[in-house]
Amino acid sequence: MPLALLLTVVLELAVFVAVGRALGFGAAVLLVFAASLLGLVLLRREGMRAWRGFRSAAAAGQPPGRQVTDGLVGLAGALLLAVPGLVSGLVGLLLMVPPLRRLARSGVQRTAERRVSSMVAGDLFGPRTVRVRQGAPQPTPSAQPQQPVVVDGGRAIEGEIIEPGRN
Repeated sequence: MPLALLLTVVLELAVFVAVGRALGFGAAVLLVFAASLLGLVLLRREGMRAWRGFRSAAAAGQPPGRQVTDGLVGLAGALLLAVPGLVSGLVGLLLMVPPLRRLARSGVQRTAERRVSSMVAGDLFGPRTVRVRQGAPQPTPSAQPQQPVVVDGGRAIEGEIIEPGRN
């Protein structure tokens, strides 16, 4: 972690010097100042937006995970904009673009689903999608045999949880 932080600082300085040489020192400082000011304004807006989304999902009885992860991505983008630096400002600005924000949100959600129990993930993000295949059971790579799922009528079916975006 300290090495990554050091490399980030070196990268920020190198980009600032390059922009300073290309546009002038005053323009580079003004650009960093403007990005930081924009980040501070967006921090408040994104924080309020995340809180409202969380409260509306909770009031409607829906899982709040999507609003929470969207809010976290928005707050991270605003925070990166607020931190003085051209590279961090660019990354923060990219996290504010809706398609990239959705991509980052799905990455945060997948990471959260992997790190918490399936019960907590279900409470946060709602039920997961299950694809059912008919036919002979496929061998599983795990050492423990899977138990069949019993449905109405006592007929067993094979099931597999498929994460979104994976096959």
